Amino acid sequence: MSARGRYFRRLVAGIFAGVFWMDTAFAQSSEAGCRFEPVAGTARQILRCQEGLTIIVEDGARFSLVDRDRNGNADAVRLRRKALLLEAPAGGVQGGFVVVTPQAIAAVRGTRWTVDVGQGKTSVFVLRGRVAVQRPASNAGVVLAPGEGVDVGKLTVKRWPAKRVSALMARLGQ
Repeated sequence: MSARGRYFRRLVAGIFAGVFWMDTAFAQSSEAGCRFEPVAGTARQILRCQEGLTIIVEDGARFSLVDRDRNGNADAVRLRRKALLLEAPAGGVQGGFVVVTPQAIAAVRGTRWTVDVGQGKTSVFVLRGRVAVQRPASNAGVVLAPGEGVDVGKLTVKRWPAKRVSALMARLGQ
């Protein structure tokens, strides 16, 4: 089995355990160890969280922070609408960081990536590191490398064109 395959299997095992626990007994707070910083001249916000976790929030995004292990720090986010740009340094969030949307679960150990929810679909794009993506209640999943993205449905990994990446990053002020 390739290193990419082993990485994916480890992440998927963690995703299943974490998502089951999050759905059955999660603790949620408005701050969860993060502080909000407004971005001057925009409606965007930046959340600065424990151990270097940073989340840039698109104007109008609907999300909630989740503290799965109840230690007072966010280790997951439920995203319902619009986009987030996340940066989770390797080893920064114990057990990795998870983004749960209606259509997908994206999990990492250390990376920079975006998750965008809109019109009944979830899209995930990786800028740095690797991200495991799967549909909820499914064993099927993929691992994305830098420059790769997926529109959750068939889970077909594609290298995204620069125009698409630029448009998404512009929405996030990048």
